[in-house]
Amino acid sequence: MTTVLTPASQLTAADRCDRCGAQAYLRVVLLSGGELLFCAHHGRKFEPELKKIAAEIQDESERLTSAPATASEEDR
Repeated sequence: MTTVLTPASQLTAADRCDRCGAQAYLRVVLLSGGELLFCAHHGRKFEPELKKIAAEIQDESERLTSAPATASEEDR
């Protein structure tokens, strides 16, 4: 059987960590077909175990350190 993964949409502020409820920055698509969302902290904490059961990991935690597009040039 062949599984085709469609590109995941970007995580938004409405997506919450399944562990603590904070904003999610990682989406883990499980080999079993489910999906888990994690904040950056819990994503890092559980990363070794998640890699064993994940079909795909979407990590958007770099957004935490990037300057917003609306920031002035001197704030970037």
